[in-house]
Amino acid sequence: MFSAGSGTLDLVTFRELLNGAQGQTREVALDDYVRALGLWRGPAGDGLSYGSTAMPIFAALDDEFYAACVAAAELAVSLRRPERVIPPLQLAASMAPFHEPVHAGLITVLGAAGRQAEALSAFHAVRDRLAEELGIDPGSALQAAHLRVLTQSPTSSVVTSTEGEGDRAPAGQAAGLVGRGEELGVLRQAIEAALTGRTGLAIVEGEPGSGKTRLLEEAAADADRRGALVVRASCLEGDGTPSMWPWEQALARVLDSLPALAREKWLASELGRLLESRDDDAAPPVSGGRAQFRLYEQVVTFIGQASAERPMLLVLDDLQWIDATSLQLFSHLAGRLPTGTAIICALRDRAPTPGPDLSRALAAASRLPSHRRIQLGPLSLTDVAELIRRETGHEPGADIARNIHVRTAGNPFFVRELSRLLSDRGALSDGDVSARAGVPSTVRDVVRDRLAGLDDSARHLLRVAALIGREVDLGLLARAAGVDVADCLERLEPLRALGLLETGPENPFSWRFAHDLVRESITETTEHLRAVRLHLRVADALEESQAEDESITERLAFHLSAAGPLADPVRTVEALKRAGRRAATKLAFAAADRHLESAAQIARTAKLPELELSALSLLAIAPRRQAGFGGTTFDLLERAEHLARQLGRDVEAAGLLFARLFGAYTFLEWDRVRLVRRLYEQGEASADPVIRVYGRQAWGLHQWDIGDIGAAYRCFSENNPGLLDGVVSAHSETPIRRDVSGEWPGWHAVVTALHGDVGTAETIIDKWNGPDDSYAVATWAYYTTIIASMAGDAGWVMRTIERWMAVGTGRAAIQQEHYIRLNWYWARALTGDDPAVIAAEADQLLAATMVDPPRWGVAYHHALIAEMWLAAGMPDEAGIALDRADQALDAYGQRYAEGLVLLLRARHLHARGEPTDVVRAAAEKARDRSDERGSHLFARRAEKFLAVFGAMPHKSIGHTGQKWLPES
Repeated sequence: MFSAGSGTLDLVTFRELLNGAQGQTREVALDDYVRALGLWRGPAGDGLSYGSTAMPIFAALDDEFYAACVAAAELAVSLRRPERVIPPLQLAASMAPFHEPVHAGLITVLGAAGRQAEALSAFHAVRDRLAEELGIDPGSALQAAHLRVLTQSPTSSVVTSTEGEGDRAPAGQAAGLVGRGEELGVLRQAIEAALTGRTGLAIVEGEPGSGKTRLLEEAAADADRRGALVVRASCLEGDGTPSMWPWEQALARVLDSLPALAREKWLASELGRLLESRDDDAAPPVSGGRAQFRLYEQVVTFIGQASAERPMLLVLDDLQWIDATSLQLFSHLAGRLPTGTAIICALRDRAPTPGPDLSRALAAASRLPSHRRIQLGPLSLTDVAELIRRETGHEPGADIARNIHVRTAGNPFFVRELSRLLSDRGALSDGDVSARAGVPSTVRDVVRDRLAGLDDSARHLLRVAALIGREVDLGLLARAAGVDVADCLERLEPLRALGLLETGPENPFSWRFAHDLVRESITETTEHLRAVRLHLRVADALEESQAEDESITERLAFHLSAAGPLADPVRTVEALKRAGRRAATKLAFAAADRHLESAAQIARTAKLPELELSALSLLAIAPRRQAGFGGTTFDLLERAEHLARQLGRDVEAAGLLFARLFGAYTFLEWDRVRLVRRLYEQGEASADPVIRVYGRQAWGLHQWDIGDIGAAYRCFSENNPGLLDGVVSAHSETPIRRDVSGEWPGWHAVVTALHGDVGTAETIIDKWNGPDDSYAVATWAYYTTIIASMAGDAGWVMRTIERWMAVGTGRAAIQQEHYIRLNWYWARALTGDDPAVIAAEADQLLAATMVDPPRWGVAYHHALIAEMWLAAGMPDEAGIALDRADQALDAYGQRYAEGLVLLLRARHLHARGEPTDVVRAAAEKARDRSDERGSHLFARRAEKFLAVFGAMPHKSIGHTGQKWLPES
């Protein structure tokens, strides 16, 4: 047996060097790689005669060489020493003409060494070889290497020797930053991912003033140099900020990057809501969850189209101020980020602390494979000294640097401001003097001190600018301050010299505060009465110049509200109502609620009942679009009803009461029958046909709830169809009728099906199946899947879902459509699509969306899940689901589901192998109970199940309907 010692064979030495590299520093490891690769002169066994049995052995040895070359290339490029591995990579490429990772490594190191022409030539050669000899295109590794060469900065330098290294800036001071080199490297990795056809997501967090924005700016400049499309957006603080503001900024920039035809196409789509102003009052009612999902998917497609043309970096600053709807879109986009796109964000981790919604969104983002999280800590004493030197041009003394470091806790913004202040005072060289002078401990102290040297006109201008917001339009500022634009520019110069305001990078006439903390310091030190007056002046200036511009609606409402009693309450309320409608058209429902609640409160305080009622009526429909009512909304609905009755508007009062009742049924309030009786009695006592319709519909809803399907069917059927159409018409006089009462035909169809006439129910529901109206198709799908599941027809559900998705209304996977999603799960389980897995998913969805708080249909959907477990052949799990259904029936009512639960009990007994007499008795109980309650659909299903046991038909069963399909 031959045993080769160390140094005896090149192969042994090669392997020893590779193994040794694993435990070394990166620089030493690269040396080991270079020595190991240098041992190769060609393919293993080259020049020897050998049989076929030796071929795989030599091929395996070559593979070791190729793998080492690829690893060495990556290490050399990261250390900026690519030229050291070029010779072995060239050898490996000649040995393996089709080995794509080797050729990708060669292309990468040639490009990194500044030999771009050779790198591109190498790519073209291997691309042509693959096409001509194998008929395939280059793989992802080769394409990524090619893209890196195309997009690398022509000015990037490569260190080719170790001489002069002492003259280079420390890594912590890369690219002009102080102490942030490692963090910048992480952001560059995210950018690199986008440039190479992948995705990147990096989030920077830290305290105010820690340098987050500066770090993002440096990364954005790097991406811009490398050819990426850089899209910047900032979230702004305050209720005056329009909802979806960051996306309006970002998407407008993306739109500008597209060709004219593509821009026109997107502006004509629903995405155009965010990109240009529209007539909000003309917008039809929309389903909140569905419309939001559709809009978010359009944004993903929109960004994907742009990034396919050019890699994109989206920079989103001040994420802590993001509004709720913008945050939802951020989460959606992060989870479905198109290739060639990277997102880098910054947010404060204090002042304010991230709220629960933002925390959940960040937690979800952290689970994405492309995610990187950076926590910006304080600067070290050395970094603080360097920052002071750069900021002031003077070398600080040791005591000064230590003093500033302690008092600022290493916060870069505080360091910068304090060092400027001390430099201006001539106290930068003596630490004791600076300490005795009382260096401010917060940036607000710094700002106040620096404002002391300004004259009254400059301070006035700064206060107005601070109330306008971080981004300041020059024309608006001039009008609000009462000066002409030229005078305004002259007064801004001292503020720019002090570093309080700065011009925008692209427009010298757009101004912004250098930091939010500067603006906050000014607003906090402005006397309250003066601030109130200035808010009114800003509102007047906005209205004077941009009255027809819908984009200012929410800002105008904010400033009028902040002006308090100085503003005409009618004007303020109308502005807030417009702002509420504007926010709702952008699907920002939380903002819409806030605007409308403020409008109602101001109107009530000013004793303007007509205006208060109009605001409350608008507020009543916003929660419905989010599939539910709750909390303070119920109180506001009751207040609105009270006002309507005081004003003699009985029809509107009945509509508001019905909206309140709808919410009570949505969340299964225990005393909902109290509201039913009120509305029913009002209807019976009224001569107004609309109020009578409301009363009968309420009573029918109650009968459906308690399981008396016969009575519910009569109530819904007795209403004059002409009157019903008038109540729910799109042109009805109140939005309550359009929004809440639009469900009535669906209820009629479901109860008709339960009563046994499935064919007629289908005819009723098909009125919504319009080819162009996606909202109508969504409503049709919702009620059709309910009816189909009640009939036990899984195929009908699946066809409905296909139709729904074909129209482009999205998929059944968003919260507002959880009913459809549950019905879809049921159909998939019953058609053999891994029923056990689907049943478990449905059970989780039900627990997450309908159990706490309990919602309409919870007992029925527990029964559907039981049927899914039966289809999976798992009777124990089916029994648990049926127990939950029974518990829900006892706790919340919803007795319309009782017939199905009893039938599934009989099927459960059968699945467990119980005696035939026991099963038959249970099925007969289901049939008889359903028949007694007028639920002939479930009675008929029970009769069909009994037929399996040879039971005689039950003669008293009612309608069988025009459509009947066998049990699944």
